[in-house]
Amino acid sequence: MAAEQIIEARLTYVDGAFAPGVRVQVDAAGRIAAVGPLPQPPTRRFEGCALLPGFVNAHSHAFQRGLRGLGESYPCGVGSFWTWREAMYALVESLDRAQMRRLCEQAFVEMLACGITTVGEFHYLHHEDAGALDFAFDDVVIEAAAAVGIRLVLLASYYRTGGIGRPLAGGQRRFATPSVARFTEQVDALQRRVEPRAQSVAIAPHSVRAVPPEDFIALCREAEARQLPVHVHLEEQRREVEECVAALGCSPMEWVLDHVPVGPRFTAIHATHATPARLQRWLLAGAGVCLCPITEGNLGDGIADAPAMLAAGGRLCLGTDSNVRLDMLEELRWLEFAQRLRSESRGVFADAAGRLAPRLLESATRCGAAALGVDAGAIEPGRHADFVAIDLEHPSLAGCTAETLLAALILGSGGECVREVCVGGTWRAVRGDR
Repeated sequence: MAAEQIIEARLTYVDGAFAPGVRVQVDAAGRIAAVGPLPQPPTRRFEGCALLPGFVNAHSHAFQRGLRGLGESYPCGVGSFWTWREAMYALVESLDRAQMRRLCEQAFVEMLACGITTVGEFHYLHHEDAGALDFAFDDVVIEAAAAVGIRLVLLASYYRTGGIGRPLAGGQRRFATPSVARFTEQVDALQRRVEPRAQSVAIAPHSVRAVPPEDFIALCREAEARQLPVHVHLEEQRREVEECVAALGCSPMEWVLDHVPVGPRFTAIHATHATPARLQRWLLAGAGVCLCPITEGNLGDGIADAPAMLAAGGRLCLGTDSNVRLDMLEELRWLEFAQRLRSESRGVFADAAGRLAPRLLESATRCGAAALGVDAGAIEPGRHADFVAIDLEHPSLAGCTAETLLAALILGSGGECVREVCVGGTWRAVRGDR
């Protein structure tokens, strides 16, 4: 149990702006009890810091941290997502339990260091022994997150085919989920296994290409029965869309919309090549989209049609995906900058009042928490006490005022400004040099 505490920073982000004189009361259960000009004296004071809600990373593959620097040479000419995938499979086939644990902890430590306090781990690398279907790596992820102290939503992924109508091959055998019945047994076991104050489980059909149609429908039925979030890769690559149209007569997003009851618990990952019409159907159903700008840039996925998403009133959240670079502020920056390059205009993510930074921050906090079904993402009573303390004395923030701080932080700084993070009322210093 966390100790009860009263926190006061020089500035605290509440109601869409930074304000001085705000105190945050955290109860012994690690939740926010009260926010405001409280009469109780602070038990923890951050004189040179600004307090933000902890960032929410809605989409990660932690083991892919091991690919950093790999798959970045092109002896056969220009590469693609599909050539990168071969490097990923080579990594998959090399891992044992100890290596998997090391990579997960490494990724989670780096996430905390850049202010990420919650991670949605889209976990499909299940087995140490593919022949035995041991699901050993599921426990490794849970244990690594607990050891590091990051809040975890384990997005247990179902992966049965190596493409529409094709069997699993090579490294994909370590992803195998043999049936919906066996998978849901594992989901129920994981729900009993996780630490409920800081960990939870959701269901993630990997993609339309990796899940047979009848299994996809059954998985969504199981998620509905358990009231769990559903995350799925959709329309990341043109070839993915083309193969789905050839096999099923429609795009992946269209197929999902036509065959399962899509709603607020659903999140599409990437949706890079979804048309405005498909995005409108998806978002008007109440579902969300998770964009991963650094990974999408690294893999050459393309640039998602964010204006169409925003026009449909969509809930957009952020993920670090392949973890080729871990810096949530940089993800936010490229969320906007990629759209500026695409449209040759500025302020694509500005809200109705013309404010850019608050809307961007929502993607990395409140919207991510909603996508994962977690009570986080805002400094409000009842939410988890998950915070990031920003060092106002960092050189990259010199000259900022309360009014310009958020825009300066997102558009001109990065994870190096994070001094401490708090998960469920427990603080961790992430910058030992200050």
